[in-house]
Amino acid sequence: MAALYTAVNERCRPGMTQKHTPKTDMTPMVDLGFLLITFFVITTELNKPATLNLNMPKEGAPMPLGNSDALTVLLGKDNTIYYYHGNWNDALKANEIFQTRFSAKDGFRKVIHEKQQQLDISNTKEKRKGLMLLIKAGEDALYSNVIDMLDEALINDVKKYAVLKLSEEEMKYLSTIKKERTQP
Repeated sequence: MAALYTAVNERCRPGMTQKHTPKTDMTPMVDLGFLLITFFVITTELNKPATLNLNMPKEGAPMPLGNSDALTVLLGKDNTIYYYHGNWNDALKANEIFQTRFSAKDGFRKVIHEKQQQLDISNTKEKRKGLMLLIKAGEDALYSNVIDMLDEALINDVKKYAVLKLSEEEMKYLSTIKKERTQP
């Protein structure tokens, strides 16, 4: 550590005293300053925020989508999730609109895994990468639910996904489900 020199009275000539001023060695302080600057420069460079890329569709006619590749999610009020495979009209006729929840074990993540396994067998060209996840949020859906669904797409390595508006029929379906739940 730096030595601190204090004022000392020394006799130089008879009757005269000489005072020495205190001196501090600042070399370690300069070293510490450079270490701190280096630390903060490195940590700010390493801690850059990550963002999610959002690809917007091109203007023009919609692209055709195979019914076997599509998995549509309807987000409703109070964390309710409804999903169906393929076309809305076919799913409604066959009464194959299912309800699930956000859960890794037996919720929507399991649904995605099952769909990917099915596509690994049936889709010879793209396999599981052919899955198209269509996310449709209702009027009462929470923003956090949409983000959670996008997180599920990233976690399950779903390459193709889109956030779309609900169709009129899907809005009616969600509103009738909401009415049925509120009635005693």
